[in-house]
Amino acid sequence: MLTSLLLTIGLIFAVLIGGILVERLYRRFARENPQLGPFRKEGHQDCCSCTAGDGCDPGSSSCTPK
Repeated sequence: MLTSLLLTIGLIFAVLIGGILVERLYRRFARENPQLGPFRKEGHQDCCSCTAGDGCDPGSSSCTPK
């Protein structure tokens, strides 16, 4: 029972560390390849059709650029 508990804790820890590593790799890739567009922060849902030079209306319910 103790072995399965420790294994589960280790697995959860490994998944969390893996997520952090993937996010760091994504940030580095986006920084090294600016021609592919800006880094999209998780949870940034203001507008789905924004590009680097466009502004969007965050109060609007649709995803149309300003």
